[in-house]
Amino acid sequence: MTADRNQNSSETTGGAGQDGDRTTIALVTGANKGIGYEIAAGLGALGWSVGVGARDEERREAAVRKLRADGVDAFGVPLDVTDDESAAAAARLIEERAGRLDVLVNNAGVTGAAQQMPTTVALDTVRTAVETNVLGVIRVTNALLPLLRRSAAPRIVNMSSTVGSLTRQTTPGAETGPISVAYAASKSFLNAVTVQYAKELRDTDILINAGCPGFCATDLNGFRGVRTPQQGAAIAIRLASLPDDGPTGGFYDDEGVVPW
Repeated sequence: MTADRNQNSSETTGGAGQDGDRTTIALVTGANKGIGYEIAAGLGALGWSVGVGARDEERREAAVRKLRADGVDAFGVPLDVTDDESAAAAARLIEERAGRLDVLVNNAGVTGAAQQMPTTVALDTVRTAVETNVLGVIRVTNALLPLLRRSAAPRIVNMSSTVGSLTRQTTPGAETGPISVAYAASKSFLNAVTVQYAKELRDTDILINAGCPGFCATDLNGFRGVRTPQQGAAIAIRLASLPDDGPTGGFYDDEGVVPW
């Protein structure tokens, strides 16, 4: 359900969150390292104020210090996406700081245990992947939605993966990685959730899309990826800064539309 919308767009060229001279406020979950950190850095390079959402205090504050040293207006947001109160506290912190949120990038995710064959997988492996990769996105999005509704041009980006594409998974010969009943299936679930949000929010100014960073070298895959985290961050930055008539309810990578 990808739709181009022609709304009352701002005359600014910055896209999301631009409202006069107000600085765009963004929150990136799982932003203390890897792709999430590079998303935060990229949004900060646009002149935005960026919340670094992460559970680990030491790593979160280290990321904030590094971003600030590079000129980014960064601030730490304690956030465990698997915890209701943590999500609510993050919303309160951002409300106190800025009174609104312009962009939410749901980046935090886990791959789960190495062995994910459906006939032998431990159910806790599946639960963990779904709790973080899907329920965590719903939890954080719903906690921040009241603040996003106060934005002139709110954007939500859900970081997914092409391994969650059912079309690619069922195409003979397509490269979709190893069998993964937890991680890949959780990303298919996330894609479906993204569509449902887009359907419910289609009469609002909120644009919500899923993005695939590609196979990036991060600790989630033992740094086996062929792309850099900075390259992986590019799609999130693009979707986070869509113009008012941009698409919603879509799934994209650097090459364009990814089939569901």
